[in-house]
Amino acid sequence: MAELGAAARRPALDVRPLQRRGVSIRLLPPEARFSLRLPMAAAPAAGEAAGFMLGMAVNRCAQKDARWSARLGPNEWLIGGPENEGEAAANAVEAALAGAVHALTDISHRHVAFEIAGPEAASVINSGCPLDLSDQAFPAGAATRSLLGKAEIVLMRPGSAPSFRLECWRSFAEYVHAFLAEAARDCPAGERSS
Repeated sequence: MAELGAAARRPALDVRPLQRRGVSIRLLPPEARFSLRLPMAAAPAAGEAAGFMLGMAVNRCAQKDARWSARLGPNEWLIGGPENEGEAAANAVEAALAGAVHALTDISHRHVAFEIAGPEAASVINSGCPLDLSDQAFPAGAATRSLLGKAEIVLMRPGSAPSFRLECWRSFAEYVHAFLAEAARDCPAGERSS
């Protein structure tokens, strides 16, 4: 019987960045991603694990160097970083949380991320997402689950610039990209770049 090697990751989409006046949409490169579950009581004590910020309020995100984390629920985090550091990151998180009840699941192949940036970014996302994305309601460091059209997403606003990170399941990537591209057609006049 032939041995099966590690499956090579194929690109989720073959799309070029879309640029219109006021918004750009680009597929982000593949990354290592993990779903982390940790009891609520352990979160404040954990603070940080292997460069991933954990001790933050629910619906917040943080970035430290190339590693990022989003607390999506009282005991749930989505964490990620460079694809080539996936195994090392997982081992480091396991070591940092040794002795604590937790579950760390590799979901790298399941997720795809887009960056939607520019002054019209919130309007493009709001074409299919009911969240108030104003600076006051969804400030820098905000993160939450929501919907874009019919696709479940995780939406993050890493910094104060009008830029969002949208995570979705790989199986929804084509739909999400097409939805965002169609919404961007309503942006102020300007041509897409090829």
